[in-house]
Amino acid sequence: MFRRIFAQTSVPPEYRSNFLHLFFDIAWVGILSGSSVNFLSVYATRLGATGFQIGLLGSMGSVVSLLLAIPTGRWLERRATNKAVFWSSIAYRLFYFLWIPLPWILGKDAQVWALIVIALAMGIPVVPLSVGFNTLFAEAVPGEWRAYVAGIRNVLLSITFMISSLGSGYLLDHVSFPGGYQLLFAIGALSAMMSSLHLYFIKPVAAPALPPGQSALAPAGQVAAARDWRRALRLDIWRSPFGRVLFVLLLFHLTQYLPVPLFPLYNVNILKLTDAQIGLGTALFYLAFLFASTQLVRFSRKAGNHKVASYGMLALSFYPILLSFSHGVAPYLALQALGGNAWGIVAGAQPNYLLEKVPENDRPAHLAWYTMVVNACILVGSLAGSFLAGFIGLSLALIIFGILRFLAGYAVLKWG
Repeated sequence: MFRRIFAQTSVPPEYRSNFLHLFFDIAWVGILSGSSVNFLSVYATRLGATGFQIGLLGSMGSVVSLLLAIPTGRWLERRATNKAVFWSSIAYRLFYFLWIPLPWILGKDAQVWALIVIALAMGIPVVPLSVGFNTLFAEAVPGEWRAYVAGIRNVLLSITFMISSLGSGYLLDHVSFPGGYQLLFAIGALSAMMSSLHLYFIKPVAAPALPPGQSALAPAGQVAAARDWRRALRLDIWRSPFGRVLFVLLLFHLTQYLPVPLFPLYNVNILKLTDAQIGLGTALFYLAFLFASTQLVRFSRKAGNHKVASYGMLALSFYPILLSFSHGVAPYLALQALGGNAWGIVAGAQPNYLLEKVPENDRPAHLAWYTMVVNACILVGSLAGSFLAGFIGLSLALIIFGILRFLAGYAVLKWG
């Protein structure tokens, strides 16, 4: 299959191994995401978790990431990115195995808090993994091939996510609680380790020659910055053109995560969806995601990654608004298709847009600041979203957060 794809697109032989392992990596991530990760918040909701606890579950890793992102960026500058990414992924994904025995040793409320503590611990290795993978992707995939690789990765993610989500929903409806969830957690943990195996084989390709006098390792003055904590924080990045990109993406990610802890609460407590219906909805989401991904290269070549990502963000704003007016399975399924289309565009174009704005000779520091921005948004958005919904209600909160998403998407389009 992949040989035919490579032949049709004339992928140079020296890139094919990297591309192949990037494809298998995301395919296994799709199984992980469609099984255990997809149903974790549903499991916590069925255990009786509150909106605040769901918010904590999704944001605790961000607390650690905020503290470690900048030091991690400097740590990665002194190491081979591919090795750092591989070992970080192993350390991070071993924690998935801890989900499996929880029903055997803890009560329902204790399980919720145990999941939150595990999420906090997982935040330590996920920092070098997230910062390093973006850097590794840029090192392993030349700029002219990034939209192509990202598009196929999204296609594979959507296919494996759909299959595992449908299978997971069926399994949960036919295996008594909580045994079905334990099986899902085991499937996810094994899939995560297979993804790490393929990360091991991804190697950086030769970097393009830099202008005379420019270092391939760090910008001028960065060595001195290591001796000055104020400069070591790399606050100069916020004063550069990339600082404006960081700010508008901060607005987007904040509004992206505000409604996230509300979705499982609305689906389980208001719509009264079964696990099989949630699995079907997720499968439809990624079917639409698949369709959008097949169009990504064409859209990006025609309009550019910046505009494509911005339009996807604007479309994504309608999901929480329309969900608030949904009161049955059919509207929920239709919205999953709408959301999948929008997210397929954003997930494919936004990382490429980001990499276009990052200086090639200073990726770790710039991506470390981006990681800090994302994790701050996860932390604040997840907690603030559930907190505000407790005062104004789920439906009104979803409407307000959808409007804020639209404004953030417009900011990215206008000033990004």
